[in-house]
Amino acid sequence: MINTLESIEQLEEVLQKEKKVMILKHSSTCPISHAAFEEYGEFAGQEEIPSWMLIVQESRPLSNYIAEKYGIEHESPQAILFVDGKPAWNASHWKITKRSLAEAAIS
Repeated sequence: MINTLESIEQLEEVLQKEKKVMILKHSSTCPISHAAFEEYGEFAGQEEIPSWMLIVQESRPLSNYIAEKYGIEHESPQAILFVDGKPAWNASHWKITKRSLAEAAIS
């Protein structure tokens, strides 16, 4: 299941509550992002790591906050694995595959 992040407060709450969290920055207008979203959906359906997404067009302040606070240059699509509230891995565009997500999740 993929949950939707909508606010900075919600993100902070999730990162405090969960040991590992995968987040997808998704663009609702980009075909590459659509392909990444499909891969992310397959990953989320099989892994036990909480999976979240934000739609960049609807949550621009949140997207910018993640980039600024964690020093990860914004890209879309972009998957970020957080471990203990800190980014441990990220990938963008065609590098977001079910396999790459699963490999990151077990590391």
